[in-house]
Amino acid sequence: MSKRRVFLIVLDSFGIGYEPDAEEFGDVGANTLKSVSTSKEFCVPLMQKMGFFNIDGVEVGQKVPATIGSYARLQEASKGKDTTIGHWEIAGVVSPKPLPTFPDGFPEETMKEFERRTGRKTLCNKPYSGTEVIAEYGKEHMETGALIVYTSADSVFQIAAHEDVVPVEELYRYCEIAREILQGDTGVGRVIARPFVGEPGNFTRTSNRHDFSLTPPKDTMLEALLAAGYDTYGIGKIYDIFAGAGIAHTQRIKDNEDGMVKTIESLKTDFEGLCFVNLVDFDMKYGHRRDIDGYAKAATLFDKQLHTFVEGMQEGDIVMITADHGCDPGFTGTDHTREYIPLMIYGKDIVENHNVGTRKTFADIAATILDIFGVANNTDGTSFKNEIMK
Repeated sequence: MSKRRVFLIVLDSFGIGYEPDAEEFGDVGANTLKSVSTSKEFCVPLMQKMGFFNIDGVEVGQKVPATIGSYARLQEASKGKDTTIGHWEIAGVVSPKPLPTFPDGFPEETMKEFERRTGRKTLCNKPYSGTEVIAEYGKEHMETGALIVYTSADSVFQIAAHEDVVPVEELYRYCEIAREILQGDTGVGRVIARPFVGEPGNFTRTSNRHDFSLTPPKDTMLEALLAAGYDTYGIGKIYDIFAGAGIAHTQRIKDNEDGMVKTIESLKTDFEGLCFVNLVDFDMKYGHRRDIDGYAKAATLFDKQLHTFVEGMQEGDIVMITADHGCDPGFTGTDHTREYIPLMIYGKDIVENHNVGTRKTFADIAATILDIFGVANNTDGTSFKNEIMK
């Protein structure tokens, strides 16, 4: 038998409609796919064939009479709608408590400790748009060397600094200090380095962003696969999201297009196990900025690259395409949105034209992947392998 490889691709924030508990999150009415589908730039024929528009509850796009794989809708069981909690749940860990957020900024004692340990003052300490915060505080930062610290509706502690004022490696060291400080009640999901360049009035964030995540509270499918002798690859910010836990190989990417180029290249790598991919542009560049056409263009480009990927798939390969939460570019505000996520599964061994229905947790993805590899289920999910494998 040929080697088994699963490629799990997360279209970061590509939700497909608000969940039953969306009212608790202020997200009733949110639907990322519906908003994106209104753009004339939106064209995803391959995902359509895979069943994107056939999924439960999807009321946009043209359904196909027979999909080329299996498909499902999954509901989030964790109490959150952020990248960290979403990916942890996809990997098998449900989080019953939300990660802490700081709508009024971080506590004074936290900031004093951070300033003491870094030897630098701080600016802002409020929720802010990443582009607006550097436009407003960038000049003062350059003049004083003080670090721009800000948050968002997510559980994040973000540090922005000009690369000429604070070298990137030094900024990463400050993030590691923040990560050590931010535990327990202040244990945000991610500390994020946000380097930028340019002059006052014309600042630009660079691709040297780096996330420093909490370690998942228990082992995920990644550790289980490694322990069973399988390989694990992370492409994009997967390594960051899991704080490296369970990731044997990692590749950073510049953007979605580069992420798919590297994913396509990975088809040539001789391994047996999981390749876990995150494409963050949907969320970071288009969802949060409420750019419907930009989101649609990114989806169209992904679909074209997915076609190239599928052409290169080998005998035992399976591709799963999903998301981690919503970020409806047609919704109010700039926050993530509490939405169901899609799942499309394709490969020569996958049952065609099969609707797996609506699942109660993202963790069913992890349980199914472990089952495909014959590894004991250490997750909070339930496998549906027997439904989708020929």
